[in-house]
Amino acid sequence: MFQTKIAIVVRDDLAAWQKLNVTAFLTSGIVGQAPDIIGEAYRDAAGNVYNPMTIQPMVVLVADQETLRTIQKRALERQVITSAYVEEMFATGHDAANREVFARSKPDDANFVGIALRADRKIVDKITKGAAMHG
Repeated sequence: MFQTKIAIVVRDDLAAWQKLNVTAFLTSGIVGQAPDIIGEAYRDAAGNVYNPMTIQPMVVLVADQETLRTIQKRALERQVITSAYVEEMFATGHDAANREVFARSKPDDANFVGIALRADRKIVDKITKGAAMHG
């Protein structure tokens, strides 16, 4: 059992491709923050090598816009660093443009489409209260 928990919360009204895209981007932020969660490379029976993956499971949740803002506020209050994706990032084509549109957002009015965090299990549960399991 892990003492920490990884939760990814995506906005409930996104198209399936958007949810998958946001989840992938947010996951990379969690790995960047905690590279020690990457395990060993995988090998199949033929000896082919595959990329290593996280050693820790992740939970994917859904929430509406206001709940996402509340989750981000709770994380900020507890000084938990998050990965965050705002809707305006869908219209950009590269990292610098993503950072530019993100920099215009304030937590109270950001158009969050996804937030990911890794912290103590109980803290993550408190921060993500109100989000539901993705179904």
